[in-house]
Amino acid sequence: MLHPSRRQLIKGAAATVGAMSIAPGLLAQAGPVRVGYAMARTGPWTGGAQVSQEPNYLLWAEQQNAAGGLDVKGVKRPIELISSDDRSDVETCVRSYEKLMGSDKVDLVLAPWGSNANFAVAPLANRFGYPFLAPTALSKRLAEMKLPYFFLLLQQPKPMCEALVDMLKASGAKSLACIYVDDLFGLENYAALKVALQGSGITMVEDKSYPGGVKDLSPVLRSMKDKNPDAFVGFTYPPDTILASKQAKEVGFNPKFFYASVGTAFQLYRNVMTPAGAEGVLGMGSWNSKTSPGAKAYFDAHTKKFAGKEPDRWASGATWAGLEILTSAVAKHGLDRKAIRDYVAGTTHKTIIGDIRFTGSENTATPGTVSQWQNGEFEVVWPQKVATAKLNPAKPAWK
Repeated sequence: MLHPSRRQLIKGAAATVGAMSIAPGLLAQAGPVRVGYAMARTGPWTGGAQVSQEPNYLLWAEQQNAAGGLDVKGVKRPIELISSDDRSDVETCVRSYEKLMGSDKVDLVLAPWGSNANFAVAPLANRFGYPFLAPTALSKRLAEMKLPYFFLLLQQPKPMCEALVDMLKASGAKSLACIYVDDLFGLENYAALKVALQGSGITMVEDKSYPGGVKDLSPVLRSMKDKNPDAFVGFTYPPDTILASKQAKEVGFNPKFFYASVGTAFQLYRNVMTPAGAEGVLGMGSWNSKTSPGAKAYFDAHTKKFAGKEPDRWASGATWAGLEILTSAVAKHGLDRKAIRDYVAGTTHKTIIGDIRFTGSENTATPGTVSQWQNGEFEVVWPQKVATAKLNPAKPAWK
């Protein structure tokens, strides 16, 4: 368990050595870099937050401090993480960031988990002038707000749904059924899917929203099974992704294409469903350890630090890529937040998941992607130019 204390000062012998190696005249400038964030450690957001995001923040701080500290325009300074539990509550999250940026005046901030929290905090980051690299927010509305300090690392609903529909069309699918969680994430992805389906020749035979925290999806899954669609699409959160998969197995609903996210890219999904049970399941994913040498090094370091817990094959990569961008920005521009913002906005960034470049708030360099569980790995299968494996166009029976 992560310690829920307000402050986590990450030190170590390497950080001390790094500080002592600085010229005496610079010691006054070489205090810790205070990096603040709020993160779900309790409540319904915890599963996503504690897989995709906070472990990466801890690993990043540990790695930087082990190398003597964060490079701040040539001066190594230890990272001090100032963090709190947002309790999966938007109001708590907003108050936490108001304090971090307003009264605590931390040097830098890192993003919270999820579309809802980021939607609430984004205007604050802009008001206080803190560059904000958000790795777990999907929202067209966020991009349309045109907040110059706010950057969305993940591919947004439009390119993700276009990639999904392109894959289904190329594979001969003619019909589709969809469930979606009744919040910003679900509603925006459902709307993007409907637009992407126009002119595709694929008919949506049933669609159904559901409330967050749902405990039973079997009635709608039975109804969808009766309509025998070629594809099932679920815009779901991790607990619901697992629930839908388990109950689809129970009711014998096994379309050729079974797509659910968020959470499909998690090691937890493979473990809960078993590798054989997860085989052929599709979802939102954009990378794995085959994507680049940097991705392999990151995957191995994460798995080692967290005792065998793997990063997920979607947002974890975006989180680490955002930290790579922030690290590079601070090395070049120090803690001048306006200069950091301008660097982030105007540069093509080389990261473990490939090039990232922002058009306004949106990462427009990373294409929409689809991944699929194959032999225990979540392989990128679409589009083919970034694929790590070929698509299996017919999901095997649930095991």
